[in-house]
Amino acid sequence: MKSILKGVWAFCSFMTQDEKWIAKYNEIMAFMAENHRRPSKYYLEERNNWNWMRHQQKLMGKGEMKEERVELFEKLLDLCGEYRRVNQWK
Repeated sequence: MKSILKGVWAFCSFMTQDEKWIAKYNEIMAFMAENHRRPSKYYLEERNNWNWMRHQQKLMGKGEMKEERVELFEKLLDLCGEYRRVNQWK
């Protein structure tokens, strides 16, 4: 799976910004479907995805995200909510 996604990013110079955004969105959705968790900032191979998600959250909070992306990103955030870590210590 990772090799396919890395192959997609090899052609980034030929992709529009919207195509790159959708590719990254699909990469993160596939990661979460496969691993049943959000990308972690503590694992180097996942940090890029974590940074992308944080940046998109900031853009959405400022109201600078494109409208067509907001709905898709909200779906991603809903999925993140399902995989939110639950504190087991009481």
